[in-house]
Amino acid sequence: MPTATRLFDLAYLQQKNAPGFPMFSYKDGTDWVALSNTEFIERVNQVSKGLIALGVRVGEKVALISENRIEWNILDFAIQQIGAVVVAIYPNISESDYSYIFNHAEIKNCIVSSKKLYTKITSIRASCPFLEHIFTLDKEEHIPHWQRFIAEGSSITDEQLETLRNAVNTESLASIIYTSGTTGNPKGVMLAHRNLLADTMSSEYSFPVERGDRALSFLPVCHAYERVFQYVYMYKGLTIFFAQSMDTIGEDFKSVRPHIFSAVPRVLEKVYEKIIATGEKLTGLKRKIFFWSLRVGEQYTLESRSWWYDIKLNIARKLVFSKWREALGGDIKGIASGSAALQERLARLYMAAGIPIYEGYGLTEAGPCIAVNCFKRGMRIGTVGLPLINIEIKLADDGEILTKGENIMIGYYKNEEATAEVLKDGWLYTGDIGQWVDGKFLKIIDRKKEMFKTSGGKYIVPQQLESKIVESSLIEQVMVIGESRKFPAALIVPNYANLLEWSKNSSPLLANLPKIEFLNSAEVKQQIESELNRINQNFGNWEQIKKFAIIPNEMTIETGELTPTLKMKRKIILQKYEKEVEAIYNT
Repeated sequence: MPTATRLFDLAYLQQKNAPGFPMFSYKDGTDWVALSNTEFIERVNQVSKGLIALGVRVGEKVALISENRIEWNILDFAIQQIGAVVVAIYPNISESDYSYIFNHAEIKNCIVSSKKLYTKITSIRASCPFLEHIFTLDKEEHIPHWQRFIAEGSSITDEQLETLRNAVNTESLASIIYTSGTTGNPKGVMLAHRNLLADTMSSEYSFPVERGDRALSFLPVCHAYERVFQYVYMYKGLTIFFAQSMDTIGEDFKSVRPHIFSAVPRVLEKVYEKIIATGEKLTGLKRKIFFWSLRVGEQYTLESRSWWYDIKLNIARKLVFSKWREALGGDIKGIASGSAALQERLARLYMAAGIPIYEGYGLTEAGPCIAVNCFKRGMRIGTVGLPLINIEIKLADDGEILTKGENIMIGYYKNEEATAEVLKDGWLYTGDIGQWVDGKFLKIIDRKKEMFKTSGGKYIVPQQLESKIVESSLIEQVMVIGESRKFPAALIVPNYANLLEWSKNSSPLLANLPKIEFLNSAEVKQQIESELNRINQNFGNWEQIKKFAIIPNEMTIETGELTPTLKMKRKIILQKYEKEVEAIYNT
């Protein structure tokens, strides 16, 4: 297959291979509307001309703030092909982060999706001296619409656009993605066309899809993870369907019948929780068969299996697991999981259901993927797979994962000191600790900076503990604490819905209590403690959770405890629940 040297070449390449193929599809009212590669390119070129007429220059940074929608992709390529730089920003970050990014990147032009975002950016305008224009994608009265500058593009010739497009090369800066770290100001990761394309070309060998297949997109495309997946879909010749929202995802699965989609573990956990909730309502023989099937699924392995296990697995698939596939549309060939560690138990259950999970690992600075479980080259449950082709990985003496390849970022924008800390002799120091399984599969142990010592000098790896604890159906979220303390402890967000179901059988009067009283009741605390005692058996005595505090409300992006990629802001969480932490260690 011919290759692309610039990201926007992917659209032209698809058009050459399959003229008029439906490149995208989106919901307009009750109908799915297809947009062919030819129509997409025409719209990209119109917007490019409009941006030229607006005065956008080569190397200028243009802010793009929107949920997933076709206009995002049009703008992505339209900005790139005139030599400008896409600054893709999450729609749900704080005003202080918006202000910092706009000033740091010297943003002159910003395009947002909605009136709500327009109002939010307008509120910080006084603190952003470089900002000249804000446009919306939605048409709103008295608000500048993006068609305003597109209309001005009629004065720009094809030759003018072609000259700018030809001046863009594979080393040109394509995008700056500001990573919302757990501490400090966001850092702007500079990614050239070469970086993102290297990952695109390497990733496309890892998933069992082919031209004409359907992909469903619902993760934020402003993040490098989903963005590169969309580039892979374009390269492979898939139609990208945009989910309407996370609230309609079940409906979208059924109507699109996707062959592939990318997800974060939390999405897969929520799908599983809905299935379990359905199973809990069953009675008699059906209930017994349902939970027997789960026990069979939990024993699933990719390695050699006994003939007796395969017989049981086939029965479970026919009676129970077939309904899991139907819930995802029925045609699923694979799910890519990334951004955080997936529970090993959950991976086994999905794969037992005949739903392949391709768990991978990466970071924005690596464009972003560096390893993945690969259907062609090998898979191992509990690991993040093999290094992508053309990407090197090695472990430092302390276990830190180092990586090298064409995918590695140029550096951090306007931050040579931070760049020098992570880029050394061509190797990117990821800050993650890993180990090799069977000499070739990479397993992530923890973030280097998140490992800590207790006051007794024992090392604690919180991610290992956390990933095991949240396997409990009664625990929604957990953060392990204990740095320089006597023992490890945990801040726990219980699964309120599942605990309510449990209480209906064990203590019906308990279920009538208000939520806060319910979660702080002695019975609930005893049940959580029982779960922790069971899970603690998987770990050494020094690692085991000795005490815990219940946090009644889920940690979210909106409340400030999670980054946009759903990583915990540990220092902020510790500050927010300082009283609860002190109570753990002072009683």
